[in-house]
Amino acid sequence: MNIFYKINNLSFKAQKYVFFLFIIVFSIGIVEALVLSPADYKQSDSVRIMYVHVPSAWTSVGIFSVIAILSLGNLIFKNKYFLTIAKSLAPSGLIFNIIALVTGSIWGRPTWGTWWAWDARITSMLVLCIFYILYILSWRVFQNKESLNKITSAISILGLINLPIIKFSVEWWTTLHQPASITLSGSSIHSSMLLPLFIMTAAFVLFSVLIFLMKYNTELIKIKNKGLDRI
Repeated sequence: MNIFYKINNLSFKAQKYVFFLFIIVFSIGIVEALVLSPADYKQSDSVRIMYVHVPSAWTSVGIFSVIAILSLGNLIFKNKYFLTIAKSLAPSGLIFNIIALVTGSIWGRPTWGTWWAWDARITSMLVLCIFYILYILSWRVFQNKESLNKITSAISILGLINLPIIKFSVEWWTTLHQPASITLSGSSIHSSMLLPLFIMTAAFVLFSVLIFLMKYNTELIKIKNKGLDRI
């Protein structure tokens, strides 16, 4: 059995374990976020949107970082599986990017008094969403393999420039967003809110892994049907 079949079997079996682990972690996170965590003294219960908004944003940014690194690795090492993994990660990254934008808008209405503002953080997250869309559309539009590899890699590597802007936008410009609450030196968020935030982040990461495995298995089957698994 060659490495293709080993990878295919492993990723297929992993789906079940990831799914059950996601259900467990997500259930705990929901209870922590909606029941056990306290309401904010200023934002009241609207602060609970944080437990979806923040993990979604973190997950989306993290996934795009991995896609860019894999694309760069493909250009250097010419490994077709790097791009297959990157392609399989993109849908879940886009989903969480959209969730972050939508929940941010919902959170902004009671907090800032508006559904949308061209805030630096919001705008840079919207730009990330555009990069995701361009990346996914490129796989559907371009047929030539060599051109496709170059175009998708270029999109992801260029999009990588936007990630520091997302991270440091609240420090570089005057924005509606507050400065980072979690840094290497510590956190300004109380432990009663920090715990459910981390649990929900773990749940969202597991869900993104589940989507990735489903998409990756589909891509491996396509590679097999094209007879490329022996290349």
